[in-house]
Amino acid sequence: MRKLTGLLLTLAMASIQMFADDAPASATTTAAAPAEPPTSWIDPDTGHRIIRLTREPGSDSFYFNYNGYTPDGKKMAYTTPNGISVLNLETLEARQLVKGPAKTIIVAHATPNLYYTRASDKPQFSQLWCVNLDTGENRKLADLPRRASVVAINADETLGAGTFIEGDANAGGAYDGTVALGRMSDVNLGEPANKGQMMATRLAARLPMTMFTIDLKTGKLTTLLEHNTNWLNHLQFSPTDPTLLLYCHEGNWQMVDRIWTIRTDGTQNQLIHQRTMEMEIAGHEWWGADGETVFYQLHFPRGGHVSFIASYNVQTKQRVWLQYDPDESSIHDNSSPDGKLFCGDGDNNSPWIFLFRPVYVRDQHTVGENLIKGGYLESEKLVNMSKQNYRLEPNPSFTPDMKYVVFRSNMFGPDYAFAVEVAKAKPTP
Repeated sequence: MRKLTGLLLTLAMASIQMFADDAPASATTTAAAPAEPPTSWIDPDTGHRIIRLTREPGSDSFYFNYNGYTPDGKKMAYTTPNGISVLNLETLEARQLVKGPAKTIIVAHATPNLYYTRASDKPQFSQLWCVNLDTGENRKLADLPRRASVVAINADETLGAGTFIEGDANAGGAYDGTVALGRMSDVNLGEPANKGQMMATRLAARLPMTMFTIDLKTGKLTTLLEHNTNWLNHLQFSPTDPTLLLYCHEGNWQMVDRIWTIRTDGTQNQLIHQRTMEMEIAGHEWWGADGETVFYQLHFPRGGHVSFIASYNVQTKQRVWLQYDPDESSIHDNSSPDGKLFCGDGDNNSPWIFLFRPVYVRDQHTVGENLIKGGYLESEKLVNMSKQNYRLEPNPSFTPDMKYVVFRSNMFGPDYAFAVEVAKAKPTP
């Protein structure tokens, strides 16, 4: 597959062009519009080539644990201030698919369908839609209940899953759907400055919630959990098992047992990781591509003193903990499609895009049952993110061919989506 690589020489010639003549007209802010960033350059601190994928200021790749790539690996969906677009990863040509405000859910794993929701003409009511990334055909699938959001689509595209807060309860607009969180600016998506306080307020409110599935053909809703006063969030279907749903008890991590799975018939509602230490935290969970492995970040205690990328296989029950150094911490980590590599997006204390290679401790016939398999991560720095405002979370993901790590960044001011080549750039003759 020739994904992105056919453009490298052309982009390299343009890498010194810091100012473009065709800056998009939409690049407007309250101050003068910033110069358009370079289309390609080699990071002098890491030796890896970086490519700017998107052209619209305020454009972003998907949240780290939601698939944005078509099954053939040739296209990537992304968001802009004006809607949803699709990018051809071979030519970097883009076209708009959805105009106006819309919230992406996921690109299906078996078809080029992108699912999304958009507001209806009635306050606090939204609609579920689907668009084909190849043809551009848009279809409305269902009207959703009041205050409901659908945030996951299962592997065979028969069900969506979502939640809603019951009745009129609210927590003063803090993550309860009654007040928009807003952006840092017209071209920055970042998190609110008081996010921690808002999350604590929302968790303490103990608002009653319903978790449901929705039949994508008939629109029928089936309740999985109701009158639940945990903050139910981050629903993710297994990419291979259409009946298995991962979700979390949201909130400040030291205050919740976060990671759970449940079947679509409402059975087998189980906790994946039980905390055992004061201030231990586990979270930012995601499915491995095999649809059986749940990965997550684990810290003993909060603050990254001893940190792991941990995993649990729902079939074999095997647990694996891979340790990394405190100065290699990230807001989000992610795994490659073959499960052999990891990446991280750094944070204010370690502002880098990281590549991680796992090294497993060889078992010499340890005596015991249900033991955790151990190991550690060897790191490589891919991108210097020292100019990143980390209120915008970079949210890294591997391209399907595993040649690039895609992330979003405001290192040049506005948000854009970028890709860094996993292999180091070859020296210019």
